[in-house]
Amino acid sequence: MEQNDKRKKVILDLMGEEFYIPMKEKELAVMLQVTKEDRSELNRILNELLTEGKISITKKGKFIKAKHAPEALIGTFISHPKGFGFVEVEGREDDLYIPENCINGAFHKDTVKVTLLPVQHGKRQEAQITEIVARGMKQVVGTYDKSNQNYGFVIPDNEKIGTDIFVPSERSKGAVSGHKVVCEITDYGKDNRKPEGKIIEILGHVNDPGVDIMSIVRGYELPVEFPEKVLHQAENVAHDVTEADMAGRTDLRNVQMVTIDGEDAKDLDDAVSLSKDGENYHLGVHIADVTNYVQENSALDWEAKKRGTSVYLVDRVIPMLPHTLSNGICSLNAGVDRLALSCLMTINPKGEVISHDIVESVIRVDRRMSYTGVKKILEDKDESEIKEYEELVPMFELMQELAAVLREKRRKRGSIDFDFPETKIILDKKGHPVDIKPYDRNVATKIIEDFMLMANETVAQEYCTEEIPFVYRTHDNPDPEKVESLLTLLHNQGVKIQKAKEEITPKEIQQIIESIEGLPNEAMISRLVLRSMKQAKYTTECSGHFGLAAKYYCHFTSPIRRYPDLQIHRIIKECLHGGMSDKRSEHFAAILPEVAKQTSATERRADDAERDTDKLKMVQYMEKHIGETFEGVVSGMTAWGIYVELPNTIEGMISVASLRDGYYIYDENHYEMVNETTGRTFKLGQRLNVKVINCDKILRTIDFELAE
Repeated sequence: MEQNDKRKKVILDLMGEEFYIPMKEKELAVMLQVTKEDRSELNRILNELLTEGKISITKKGKFIKAKHAPEALIGTFISHPKGFGFVEVEGREDDLYIPENCINGAFHKDTVKVTLLPVQHGKRQEAQITEIVARGMKQVVGTYDKSNQNYGFVIPDNEKIGTDIFVPSERSKGAVSGHKVVCEITDYGKDNRKPEGKIIEILGHVNDPGVDIMSIVRGYELPVEFPEKVLHQAENVAHDVTEADMAGRTDLRNVQMVTIDGEDAKDLDDAVSLSKDGENYHLGVHIADVTNYVQENSALDWEAKKRGTSVYLVDRVIPMLPHTLSNGICSLNAGVDRLALSCLMTINPKGEVISHDIVESVIRVDRRMSYTGVKKILEDKDESEIKEYEELVPMFELMQELAAVLREKRRKRGSIDFDFPETKIILDKKGHPVDIKPYDRNVATKIIEDFMLMANETVAQEYCTEEIPFVYRTHDNPDPEKVESLLTLLHNQGVKIQKAKEEITPKEIQQIIESIEGLPNEAMISRLVLRSMKQAKYTTECSGHFGLAAKYYCHFTSPIRRYPDLQIHRIIKECLHGGMSDKRSEHFAAILPEVAKQTSATERRADDAERDTDKLKMVQYMEKHIGETFEGVVSGMTAWGIYVELPNTIEGMISVASLRDGYYIYDENHYEMVNETTGRTFKLGQRLNVKVINCDKILRTIDFELAE
């Protein structure tokens, strides 16, 4: 120990000298005359001094004496089954790499303090965890395996958790092998000792209907049941619209309007109306006035904020608000009076909003339309459908006309339209997938999309201009490095785009999408472009939306299923009721940053859960087709495999190791897999026949092999 302290002192004294200039580890070794054999010892001492905060490391990897304790980096630990992990630090583009010996007892999703290490792992900076600030996971979902009379193990569903949880039999709740369980962690383990836990809930046997989805729901800690207090409150406020409710509102019940949604939608939060006066269009977007029923700081409000969003899984909806409200009084059902917040826009032939008004209204929807029904009228010219909705057909035709004008206006300014087909998964009564197919956007979905975008922009512009505290939907410019590597890749794929300035514009991205239209690798290149972009999020700054090429944008149109929309409705109504006072302005300015952060996080959680349930059902579906051959298209590539997408949108991977005709090398710049000997090449968009050889329900992966 004494020797160790002496060596530390030598290094600290050196760094304290006036002549000392910041040096890398190799330079320090030369200066201190450290032999090659002792280099590892020098590395260890430097790491200890870093951990103790006595020295720090510059961005260029040079060591300096710390003038004061360095500001610890705090982030979220993401473990890897192979033992190492990463720490995500807000504001840093790249995650930090944590070697196995530097994890210091951290568990997946823990909030941790880290210090940087003087090494790189690939492009990533290495770091070590110095402190566990807060445990991130209190419980895990997994499959119970009873080892003997005295204990068993929970094998986590989350493949990132690379260790089983030890469960003594007295804490097993009577679970048997094959049970899906929720396990509370009682001891996180350390130094090769497994974590321990107790089973708090048995979801059912792994083969029971619905248990697979419920395991994902519990794994993401999605709140399913509403507290009694919240349900009671929802029941109390969900009364029919009365004369008193309508007082002071703009009466729009005589205005012809419809809702247009999917066939199975029950929470109808937007209705549209349209007429034409001379050359100008009068577009009304009428949104359910949810805030009339969900008061600020009520139990309903707190629960909605906690959930952040409704979650649409393949076999169920987990709503943000109780069904009494979401499918009842707040849903814009046809033929009944409903309270709304209406954005009434006058739009000229160029697609510009020349005037608008946001009003509290009372509405009565004429008909509940489906996307399929409107498509039948406008595209298929279905006579029976046209006859049934005869009185509405002129309005639908006008909608198609205006939507085209709005879309062209957005196209001209550079709005990027990624037209990926969604996946439609059809289940039987037991939850087994019986069919999976692409679900394309049609004329009706695009009309609604165009009108909602217009309303969202109009509302955002008004409140951004007024400088009132607000929640915006923003989308930052892509990272320049990612753009450069994308442009190199596109160039190698034969797509040539010249950037005019340092930063790429939405218009230039749009040109890429347009230039690849009709090419075999169109969908694949579109996905690569999408991956180069940042994620949209909620913020309090009106910083614009890159993807839409919009200066102003917010989410106003879905308050039943998104909390930001609900929150901004509150702000709008406050302004309509005589203006925002300084006190209330300060109140909103104080709470909105947390609302934006929380709802961005719950949105990501919902997206991940939806993606996981879809992947699971795809794996279950393909299990029935093991041994069968399908034609697919190369959709992506990595050093270890070739991804192939089938026409039904299901994606699987051909492992490089399974290619038996020689050694293949992945050419990252050209996005190609090349046989070193024969020169055989696999490219994006290439058609291949593949055979299904394996389906893994835990990892949710599908393995293909090449069917020659």
